[in-house]
Amino acid sequence: MVTPGEIRDYQLADGDTRVSLLNLGCITRGWWVPKDGASVPVVLGYADPVRYLSDRIFTGVIAGRVANRIGGARFTLAGQEYRVTANEGLNQLHGGAGGLHARIWQAEPDGSRAVRFQYRSADGEEGFPGRADFEVIVTLEGARVTYDMRATVDRPTPINLTQHSYYTLGVERISLDAQFLCPADRYTPVDASLIPTGEIAPVEGTRHDFRAGAGFADKDPEGQGTDLNFAMPEGREMSDPVAEVWAPNSLRLRMWSDQPGLQVYTGHGMPRQVGAHEGQSFAPWNGLALEPQGYPDAVNQPGFPSVIVTPERPYRQVMSVEIAEGGS
Repeated sequence: MVTPGEIRDYQLADGDTRVSLLNLGCITRGWWVPKDGASVPVVLGYADPVRYLSDRIFTGVIAGRVANRIGGARFTLAGQEYRVTANEGLNQLHGGAGGLHARIWQAEPDGSRAVRFQYRSADGEEGFPGRADFEVIVTLEGARVTYDMRATVDRPTPINLTQHSYYTLGVERISLDAQFLCPADRYTPVDASLIPTGEIAPVEGTRHDFRAGAGFADKDPEGQGTDLNFAMPEGREMSDPVAEVWAPNSLRLRMWSDQPGLQVYTGHGMPRQVGAHEGQSFAPWNGLALEPQGYPDAVNQPGFPSVIVTPERPYRQVMSVEIAEGGS
């Protein structure tokens, strides 16, 4: 069990932009960007790092070993069934209650603009087979933060990481007011438990079509919210953003990723709680999670891109996020 005394805060700075990172869960605790002559927070976070020990919404973490959901908290690999820890009803979410987000990582600063985090996950941790060595390098360059995530394993095992910040872009109720642009031409429909059905369906003709850009509220007038995996087009240009977000009086976000999917969660189910950074509040719709990753429940869906990593084929994901003035 992690104790408060083990938590360390690491600060990155480039000009007037700064980022706070924790060795607990490789968490992005805060990100402050210049806006109208002031420094404003652009991701939700707790002012007191100790509050992350009781956080239940994966605020700012690196999620894994397998991000998103595993249906029934089980999967079969090479003819053997593995049961992983369930932490969302009968399913596993974001690697289980003791996943990467709940672990202390070794941290090594590299000057004022980068930190290298490392963590060794033992064979059987949270039910996953094999040992996995994780490394995440977080770099701040101007208005852009890059997460370079890697893993090596000693036997075949699933790995699917994601970075789980809730973006605010300097305003409240971002998910109700935001315009969203995303090139995804398909999505993975889900059942009542948010487990994919196995279908990869076109977005055309649905409320999930943001290829030309649209407001979340315009697409969802009933306020159902979105918690869904968007499938990136095959053969896309990796230099093109997978997401752009802006709102009245907000900063503008652009995100790049090499992953096949992007989980979009509008934060409509976020619980109200105290302890956020000054100028922020935890409440429904107040944070937008954009999570590049492999498809959810890919370990149980043969038609989805595989998330199985082997000693010969290590894991790597690179995502970059740029937040700057020029929103609307």
